[in-house]
Parts: sequence; C-alpha cells; structure tokens
Amino acid sequence: MSKIKAVFFDQDGVIIDTERDGHRVSFNMTFKEFGFTDEWSVEYYHELLQIAGGKERMKHHWKTNGFSKPMSEEEIDNLVKEMHKRKTALFVELIETGKLPLRAGIHRFMKEAMEAGLKIAVCTTSNEQAAKAITEKVLSDIQFDEVLAGDVVQKKKPDPEIYNLALSKLGLSPDEAFVVEDSKNGVTAAKAAGLKVIVTTNGYTEKEDVNAGDVIVSSLGDDNEKAQLRKGEINGFDGVVHVKQLMELFG
Repeated sequence: MSKIKAVFFDQDGVIIDTERDGHRVSFNMTFKEFGFTDEWSVEYYHELLQIAGGKERMKHHWKTNGFSKPMSEEEIDNLVKEMHKRKTALFVELIETGKLPLRAGIHRFMKEAMEAGLKIAVCTTSNEQAAKAITEKVLSDIQFDEVLAGDVVQKKKPDPEIYNLALSKLGLSPDEAFVVEDSKNGVTAAKAAGLKVIVTTNGYTEKEDVNAGDVIVSSLGDDNEKAQLRKGEINGFDGVVHVKQLMELFG
C-alpha cells in the first residue's frame, strides 16, 4: 500500500500556463496605465522568472535597467506595491474571463487525487487573490485542503519554506507527499524539503535544468495532448500520467 497521502501543486506554469500570456501581459498593461513606456518581452520575462515574486521582479528591473521615469528607492518601493496590486487585479480578470485555460490533464489529475483520498494543496509564490481566483472559480469542483500563496512565507522558492509549511499544516512527513512543479526554482524548493517531484515543463521552463526532478514530462497529458516522458519510468505510461501510477512510484 502506498505511503502517499497528499499531492502539492505549484500554480503558475503547472495549473495554468500563466507566465507568458498572463503575468507578463498584466505587468505590461499596468506599466502603461501608470504612465511608463516599459514593456517586458517574452525573452526578457524569462530572465525575470529566475527571480521569485512579482514585486521582486519589478524592483530588480528598476535596479538593473531603470523604469522609463527616474525614481528614488523610497518612490519605487511605494509604487511597486501599488502597481503589483493593480497588476494582480488585471491578472485575475484574465483568469475569470477564461482567457487562460488549464494545462492539459491538470483537472483530471486533481479529480483522480480526490478519488484516491489524497489531500490537495497549492503552494505558490503568486498573489493570494490570484490563487483564489483559480482554486475557487476555475477549479471550484476540486476540494483543496490548503492554498498557500503570496506572502504566507518570508522566503520564496527556491527556498523550501512553502513546502515545509504545507507538510507542517497537513501533519505529514516528506515521504507522504509528492509535488507537481515546472521550474528549476520550484524543483529546488521541493527537493530541499525532501519531497519527490514530477516536473511538467512548459514553453518557459523546458530549457531550464530541472533534472533534479524524479520524473519529467511535457504535461500530465490527456486525450487531445499526449505527454512526452523525458525522465523516469512510469509503469503503464501511455501518454497520460495518472495519480495511482505516481502513488505506486513514489510510495
């Protein structure tokens, strides 16, 4: 019998492919509203994704490139908070209007986890409001035991704090849960917490070094988009990853 009692999901890039057409677009819309000419390209935003947290990315952009209007440290600190609040509202609108579809297989996989009696948690550095828009509206039929988001931890991924917190809240040891991640920072955080990891790469993360993951696939897969297995062995794999296969593998 498998020891696995829970599955933890990262949000951005795992549940919804949010980075390129969600967060990046929302940042650019916000900059324009606030009177800046700055626009983050697809390639540049990939660089910024190596920094966890939207407020942190804006601050990094200010330090390295400067915004189109000069500002002092105090001005940028206050403005970043304002802009991030607005950016989150725009991002939530994109989710709620259905402009950002779920990744292949994610809804099916979560339903399988529920049917298997597993606890389900979301562990993300994304804003709490954005996380709730996904878990309470887009995935309203999924029962989430924990949604840990935003500033619930002091240290963001690649630090393992958010995964350690999830284990603590659910009263589990690391060998009783596994993680679905998509990025190097996320995999590093999960492995540092002692967790097994399946990596579902996307357009932004497929070139990142995620080899620390135990299993690497192109997605969780469904009838319309079969997954490619890039690392690891899944018993009976046919292009669709099932919860029971991973419970057997990791448990």
